[in-house]
Amino acid sequence: MADEKSPASKPAEGAAAKKPAAKKAKPPKLEDKPFNEFIENHYVPELKKSLEAEGIKDLALTFAKQNFEPLGQQCWQVRGRWGDGQRQFMVAFSEEDIKATKAFALADAGATPSCVEPFLSDERRINLPLLIYGVVQRLDGQKWLGRN
Repeated sequence: MADEKSPASKPAEGAAAKKPAAKKAKPPKLEDKPFNEFIENHYVPELKKSLEAEGIKDLALTFAKQNFEPLGQQCWQVRGRWGDGQRQFMVAFSEEDIKATKAFALADAGATPSCVEPFLSDERRINLPLLIYGVVQRLDGQKWLGRN
């Protein structure tokens, strides 16, 4: 009887066999990626696709840290131009963070954007669809999109 296993050891073996496998790590959300990667690889291409779907044909989008003329300070900006440069907008980020304070400006007739507005300042959760929707909504309100 020395070869027999004691009943007390059987449940321990069964319990060890029933342990759940380690959970796979979830990939980070798009919005958790580094700021430059998110803007360059996700926001700019998706914004371009959305605005072209709204009827803008010759859209040029840029992303760079440059002087924000209305405020006279450096910040990251996504700028859009179309209509042979006659219409333009910009989304400015105060920090390298999509959740940071953002501003929006636009201009027509080739002028430099001068009237600055808060952009998505009341939103708690900033994500890619909301950033795109904010620009489309604002340009639609200006009656600059093809559906107007």
